[in-house]
Amino acid sequence: MFRPAREIANATVVITGASSGIGRAAALAFARAGANVVLAARRADLLDEVARECHDLGGRALVCPTDVTDVEAVRQLAAAAEAEFGGIEVWINNAGVGVFGPYQDADIALHRRTIEVNLLGAMHGAWAVLPIFKRQRRGVLISTNSLGGWAPTPFAAAYTASKFGLRGFTASLRQELAAHEDIHVCAVFPAMVDTPGFVHGANMSGRTLDPGPLLYRSEDVADAMVRLARHPRGEVAVGWPARAGQIAYNLSPRTTEMVVGAVMRRLVSRAGAAPLQEGAMLVPIPEGRGTSGGWLDRKGLPPAGRISTGLAIGLGALGLAAGLAIASRRRRA
Repeated sequence: MFRPAREIANATVVITGASSGIGRAAALAFARAGANVVLAARRADLLDEVARECHDLGGRALVCPTDVTDVEAVRQLAAAAEAEFGGIEVWINNAGVGVFGPYQDADIALHRRTIEVNLLGAMHGAWAVLPIFKRQRRGVLISTNSLGGWAPTPFAAAYTASKFGLRGFTASLRQELAAHEDIHVCAVFPAMVDTPGFVHGANMSGRTLDPGPLLYRSEDVADAMVRLARHPRGEVAVGWPARAGQIAYNLSPRTTEMVVGAVMRRLVSRAGAAPLQEGAMLVPIPEGRGTSGGWLDRKGLPPAGRISTGLAIGLGALGLAAGLAIASRRRRA
């Protein structure tokens, strides 16, 4: 059934993990659309900076420093947003962390923190905002998942566990709320994104990290979130590698595990040495302030979205040329 686009101008959008990366890009995208944005993260100084940028774009912004692992802090975040703007139309669970390296080589506190932020943080957000959505009889809950929520990621076992769990949680919640026709539970599954997340995560592998050449921008994910807020859907991929990973794992999980595992083990074994570091897992760090992690610039590469668009246009042109050639031969025959 066709539904008109939901209005974004003057809507109130709460975003966790808003100080950098995808969260910061989402804040700017919604502010550009005229929304009221409520900015939550641990780094208050950066939230003030993002708020000023949102004001410059025409949106109103409220800064609420929040640690999503603290359920009472998240409840206060929802209460502050409702008190300031009179309601909440969109809530985005975006805060996320991860540990890279062999599972047993990282302190269990880092693995626990990954689950607390990625899964319990999202559950805390849903617990805080759903009563408001039900009073309003409307609302869109969006959680940032990952390709790792559709297919396992070797050397990121706790991260994969949190994202598999998050997918199950959002899918269950979606069905639980099915009777509320104007309350929507959505999830975004990005492929590899050029964000500061690689600096903020813990690297216990002793090897240098390289996310590869096919990187999407934080703004690509932010645009998908704005589209979801206007036209809610259950699960949305950002980048064809995410959807390809889902399809491959659904069709042949064992083969997908073996191929991805072999590739990851080879990449790790060939990577250069790097110091062990906990990133921003337990304590915020000053590094990683923008929407980008700088990988595309350092590699001198175009964003994956641009590459994909070029490939699609090229394949379309080839298909059209082939079709015209076949038609021409048939006419001559």
